Amino acid sequence: MTKKDSQAHSGVQMLEVSAGLEGQRIDNFLLARLKGVPKTMIYRILRKGEVRVNKGRIKPDYRIKEGDMVRVPPMRMTQADEPVPLAKGLLERLEAGIVYEDKALIVLNKPAGIAVHGGSGLHYGVIEAFRQMRPQCKEIELVHRLDRDTSGLLMLAKKRSMLRHLHEALRGDSVDKRYMALVRGRWPATRKQVDAPLARSNVRSGERMVEVNPEGKEALTLFKVLRRFGDYATMVEASPITGRTHQIRVHALYAGHAIAGDTKYGDESFSKEIRELGGKRLFLHASDLKVTLPDGEVLAVHAEPDEQWQGVIEQLVAEATE
Repeated sequence: MTKKDSQAHSGVQMLEVSAGLEGQRIDNFLLARLKGVPKTMIYRILRKGEVRVNKGRIKPDYRIKEGDMVRVPPMRMTQADEPVPLAKGLLERLEAGIVYEDKALIVLNKPAGIAVHGGSGLHYGVIEAFRQMRPQCKEIELVHRLDRDTSGLLMLAKKRSMLRHLHEALRGDSVDKRYMALVRGRWPATRKQVDAPLARSNVRSGERMVEVNPEGKEALTLFKVLRRFGDYATMVEASPITGRTHQIRVHALYAGHAIAGDTKYGDESFSKEIRELGGKRLFLHASDLKVTLPDGEVLAVHAEPDEQWQGVIEQLVAEATE
C-alpha cells in the first residue's frame, strides 16, 4: 500500500493494488486490508456500489489487477472494546431472514438453533449480530424473545419509541402471534384450547423447567388443527393468549400431544422417529404476526418454516397416503 493508504480510516481511503495481489476477489482484498471494519459493512458497501476501482463501479466478484486504484468510502472502525465480528455465514443467514424492515422496526424469520441473545456460555445471539450488522442503529433492542430452538418471526426495535410502543402492545391485545407445531398423535378438533396455570421449577441438574401447577400463573393457549397425518401426528396452530415461558410446549404436553424434537418436554420415541425422517430440530415455528404500528397501520407478516421442516412434512404426507 502507498503512504496515503495509512490515512485515518474515518475518511476516504485510496488503496493501490501492488504486484503479487492481482487475481484476488475485491471482497477478499478489502477484508485483508480493512482490519477492524465489520465484514458485514464491507459486503454492504460492495453491494451498494460504493467501492470504486479506477473511478468506476465494480461488482462484488470483481478480480483486482496490479496497479488498480481502489477507492473506499468513509467507514466506522471497530474499537478495541468491541466484539470480534461474527462469522460471515451467520450474518448472511440473518440478513436473508429479514421479512420486514423500516426505519424503526425489523421483523426476522429466526432460524432454529440460534439464541436471541448471548449468555449462559453463548458469546452471541441475534441481538449481538444485528448490532454489528446495523452499527448505525445505536438503540436496537429485542422486542420479545423466542426459545433458541424455536424458529420464526422475531421483532427488533431500532428506536426506543418503537420499543415502548410494542411493549405496550404486547401487554394489551394489539399483537397477534401464531405458531405452527408438529405434535404426536391425533389432536382432536374439539380440543380448541388449553387453560392451565404454569409455574417454573428447577430439576436436580439446575435446568429450568416449567410445569402445570395450580399455584402457577394463568396461562391460556388456543389450538387449531391444520393438518393430520393419520393417527400418527398432527400439525396444529397455537395462539398463546398469555406469554409464559415454554407455554406452547408445556400446554401441548399437558394435552397429551408432545411437540416433535422437544428435548425438554417431548416424547423421545416420537422425536427419534421424526429425526430419522431428517427432522433434527424442534418443530415449533412462529409463523404469523400481526401488530398495530404507531401510525395506526396494521402490519401482518407470514414466514414459512425451513427446508428441513418442509422435507419432513412431505414424507409424512407420502406415508399417510400410502
